Amino acid sequence: MAFDFKKEYKEFYMPKNVPAIVEVPPANYAAVRGEGDPNKEGGAYQRAIGVLYAVAYTLKMSYKTDYRIQGFYDYVVPPLEGFWRQEGVEGVDYSDKSKFQWISVIRLPEFITERDFAWAVETASKKKKLNCSAAEFLTIDEGLCVQIMHEGPFDDEPATVAVMDRFLAENGYENDFSSGRLHHEIYLSDARKVAPEKWKTVIRHPIRRR
Repeated sequence: MAFDFKKEYKEFYMPKNVPAIVEVPPANYAAVRGEGDPNKEGGAYQRAIGVLYAVAYTLKMSYKTDYRIQGFYDYVVPPLEGFWRQEGVEGVDYSDKSKFQWISVIRLPEFITERDFAWAVETASKKKKLNCSAAEFLTIDEGLCVQIMHEGPFDDEPATVAVMDRFLAENGYENDFSSGRLHHEIYLSDARKVAPEKWKTVIRHPIRRR
């Protein structure tokens, strides 16, 4: 049976709809950086998603090629995730999406090396006739965080974030945003198939003791 990150690491992918504090270990990701409104049709964000999935599925299906990845085992491609920031803003301001700076990512299994990743970028570029050179192998160490399951449209996230902030204040913590510690979202719903009011998104913020 294929390894499924969501099932094996439920504490990080399936939180409840109340805030909880977690210590998130380092993980490797396929990543594409960019900026601008993610809703822009054919924009940088949507192109980045195409690149990420092309590389991610090339790695997953590598066993059907002549390339061999040491320690490979079958797995479910993890969900799309995103790290978001805006210059001069703590967290994010949903009213001005044009100023978003983002890192879109898909988690990689531990056995994937930078060499394997470089092979996948080159192979995906050729097979998909898609320039995947923007994809990078990125290690992220989130550390101490607060997270919650948000249900509903993305534009309704501020209310959920307010719940997280109250929880922090009541328990002796505060947000710890910086250029390296960002607002983090994990997208568990396929927006093409699920109604917005039923979307499930993990929201995670970096924190520290107050």
